[in-house]
This record gives sequence, structure tokens and C-alpha cells, in this order.
Amino acid sequence: MVYILLTINIILLVLGQTLWKIGVKKVSMELSIKGLIEIMKNPYILGGLFIYGFATIIWLYILSKEELSMVYPIQSLCYVLTLLIAIILFKESIPLTRWVGVGFIVLGAFFVSIK
Repeated sequence: MVYILLTINIILLVLGQTLWKIGVKKVSMELSIKGLIEIMKNPYILGGLFIYGFATIIWLYILSKEELSMVYPIQSLCYVLTLLIAIILFKESIPLTRWVGVGFIVLGAFFVSIK
């Protein structure tokens, strides 16, 4: 059950980050009161905040059931999923070194998950 919740948590975190990325492309990002109000009124940013809140509730439950030293490294799989979103949705070009790094993350998460 914890692995299912971890997967949901990872997906929600990536979805929240994706909404934030879309949201910040649609605002001026000024460091002023007007700019902050514009950011907080953006539906993508608000949606990302809501999703992050829900992901945090799931994360707290996961922490109550499993060892932090096991679940937190597995959560690094967010980076892997985010890389795929960056390619598909934002058309980003990913250099070979980043792919190698993601490979290490996947390998590390695999070893951490073995009990």
C-alpha cells in the first residue's frame, strides 16, 4: 500500500510543479505587491498549491507508516517523471549527462526500496 501511495505522491508533486511552470509563464513575475497578487490569482499556481497540499497529506501518512530513510530517496523518482514532462510538454532538450544522472536516480531508488 505504501508504494501505491508513494506513486500517487510522486505524480501529484510532478503535477503541481508542472502547473507552477505553466502558471509562471503566464504572469509577469514581478517582486512587488501587484506581482504577488497576480501570481496568487493565477489558476495554474493555485491549482499547483492545492495539489501540493494534498500530496503533503499523503506524505505525512506515508511517513507515519514507513522509515524516512526508505521513502524519501524513493521520492527522488519525481526527478525522473519531471524530466519526461519537460520533454513532452515543454519540448525541452535533455543532454546525455542529465540522462545519466536520471539513470543513477532510478538505480538508487531501486536499491533503497529493497528491504
